[in-house]
Amino acid sequence: MRVTMTSAASARPGRVNEDFAGAVPMAAVLIDGAGIPGAEAICRHGVAWYAGRLGGSLLSLLALAPDRSLSALLAEAIEQVTDDHRATCAVADPISPSATVAILRRSGGVIEHLVLGDAVLVLDKVAGPPLVVTDPREVIISRSYESALGAAAEGTDAYRRILRDLRAKRNRPGGFWVAKDDPRAAAEAITGSCPVSEVTGAVLLSNGASRIVDRFRLADWPEVMAVLAANGPAEIIRRVRQAEARHAEASDDATIAHCTDLGEV
Repeated sequence: MRVTMTSAASARPGRVNEDFAGAVPMAAVLIDGAGIPGAEAICRHGVAWYAGRLGGSLLSLLALAPDRSLSALLAEAIEQVTDDHRATCAVADPISPSATVAILRRSGGVIEHLVLGDAVLVLDKVAGPPLVVTDPREVIISRSYESALGAAAEGTDAYRRILRDLRAKRNRPGGFWVAKDDPRAAAEAITGSCPVSEVTGAVLLSNGASRIVDRFRLADWPEVMAVLAANGPAEIIRRVRQAEARHAEASDDATIAHCTDLGEV
């Protein structure tokens, strides 16, 4: 399996790239770190540290335990990272660092995948359109709060109360799930598999990169896969940055891991 990766940090001043991407011979991982203002007061490490630590733990486990399920490996990685800063940080606080996750693994003649949170994974199929794997729960729930947040003045007690209620939906039944401090969230991930013979390639994207389709509508997923095959992931991110500039929209960290030659050792 060949993996080509590109990551571009947000252009916002003072921000570091909070995405992570990495690969081992038979697997690729993408982590999109998520931070909430004020988190630095309860976690001295930060979101970029959490994303990098979680990604590193996952890659190690994927290399050393190829027979375990992706959900089990993610659960162990979450527990490892939580233990790394449990003694110094308020890991269970609702605003402590968290992340969304996408994993692709070739196991024998099978391609396995996992998505937790709003990362996107796309499998380019031999026959038919690409299979797009997403976890829409966070987006759906966040949108249900948009009108209430828009009606409340930012910084008021009412605004803060609405935000607290939204954040309380994280890693709760009926809410949405991300990698944070509770390894049980891994069991809520979207998972699946298919024969490697049915797949010509795959791509893992953070939500800052997937906006080429889901926010700006610059392309559909077959077009994205064609651009990746011809020009690589940097071209996708270039087009996203151009669209952000045209729309005067704040940029986000954008990361892509493009996987090809899936049947090769």
